[in-house]
Amino acid sequence: MTLPLTMTLIEITEPGGPEVLQPRQAPVPEAGPGEILIRVRAAGINRPDALQRAGTYPMKPGMSPIPGLEVSGEVVAIGADVQQFAVGDKVCALTNGGGYAQFCAVPASQALPIPDGMDWLQAAAIPETYFTVWANLFEMGGARRGQRALIHGGTSGIGTTALMLCREFGIETYATAGSADKCAAIRELGAEAINYRDEDFAQVIAEKTAGQGVNVVLDIMGASYLNQNIAALALEGHVVMLGFLGGARANDVDLLAIMAKRARLTGSLLRSRTTAEKAAIAEQLREHVWPVLNAGRCLPMIDKVYSLNDAAQAHARMEAGDHIGKIVLRVD
Repeated sequence: MTLPLTMTLIEITEPGGPEVLQPRQAPVPEAGPGEILIRVRAAGINRPDALQRAGTYPMKPGMSPIPGLEVSGEVVAIGADVQQFAVGDKVCALTNGGGYAQFCAVPASQALPIPDGMDWLQAAAIPETYFTVWANLFEMGGARRGQRALIHGGTSGIGTTALMLCREFGIETYATAGSADKCAAIRELGAEAINYRDEDFAQVIAEKTAGQGVNVVLDIMGASYLNQNIAALALEGHVVMLGFLGGARANDVDLLAIMAKRARLTGSLLRSRTTAEKAAIAEQLREHVWPVLNAGRCLPMIDKVYSLNDAAQAHARMEAGDHIGKIVLRVD
């Protein structure tokens, strides 16, 4: 097909609030070796996008300055050495940045076919969230059938995905949220809801599990929750840190509690993983999660949809913290 020479993308004009996200025209990228060029139909909004916008996200050399870590769309060009996709294929993909645009070049190994019956908006809400949950909760955290998990921020995109996959794979789950509506949404996803404004989640878990605790904690808060997370753990449990909304430096950590429980503390940044590591996660998703999605289960929850030019409004909604599920940009 004949591609346009230019496209609309969203630029971070300077570090700052949502208002610094502005549309501009730029050349359409080319698909390099091992890459596919996607005509973007929708792009997911994620918290690392907001951190990048604010100038607080660690950026490796070569990463795109254009935000957007996940897209859905059609393959319109193929780079050298790509055999698994053809022009016209409908895909969703984990990007290395650049998703807030009409076209985006991504490594072919980070793309997957859109699950059966799924529209562009739902498909765009899959890659960053499902890659993150699988890599951290199931691989690093070791969550498996018959265990117990605690998910903080249970109504975020990460949270709702984690709760659905835990339910699918037989993991008893607890999740925190800060309102009655969000707690109700958590219960609808099959988990025990804990309102962190009214309850101490570590105490609730101790009561509900007869003092046995949870095997893995998926945490977005960091320092402010660390001691409570350790208190909520079972023996030899894992705390897997995805964020630090409650602080990046923990100065008052109960090291004795960590030692007594033989606890494991770890964390990761998906964006800094190598292409090979991301490809390995994609294959795990294809094997374990794609059959579930193709069967119509564990589909992404969409909170609200904005147009590409309204990316600033989408960021403002995410940072307000009122959303339940994913916020998505429609790209025309």
